[in-house]
Amino acid sequence: MLIGTLLILSWLALLIRYPAWAIPLNLAAVFALGLVALGLAWQEQGEQRRLERVELTLALDAACPADRPLRAHLRNGSDATLHELRWQVGAYQSGDSINLADNRYDSPHYRAPHTLLPDSDWQECLPLPPLRAGYRPSSLEFRAERLRGHFGE
Repeated sequence: MLIGTLLILSWLALLIRYPAWAIPLNLAAVFALGLVALGLAWQEQGEQRRLERVELTLALDAACPADRPLRAHLRNGSDATLHELRWQVGAYQSGDSINLADNRYDSPHYRAPHTLLPDSDWQECLPLPPLRAGYRPSSLEFRAERLRGHFGE
């Protein structure tokens, strides 16, 4: 914090003492920072558009082992290779909007383990998230939430 304060005070001193030099440099720096922010926003928007084309469905499956009864089916419908995908699982009663999954620090972390090429699928049996007391998994719908991913070429 001390270094930041010293930088701001130095910048103000230079701006007051040498305005003819400091103003054009400040304008150039603001313009450069604006370009960087615009580039990052454009890149983030591209990642978000690609994430919207990824389909992830979750359902209970009797063919899965008892300790991992939740079947995840992932389809990469985007035009780029999916290198990493993380999500959280929400559990809902049919027609309800209250999440019954008890997401705590010790909850399972859900992620696709490898890269997924465009127009390809991945399936895996996953553990259930901890549920609030009194609810059975068989009476709930499971949804993937808060998808975060990284795409590459």
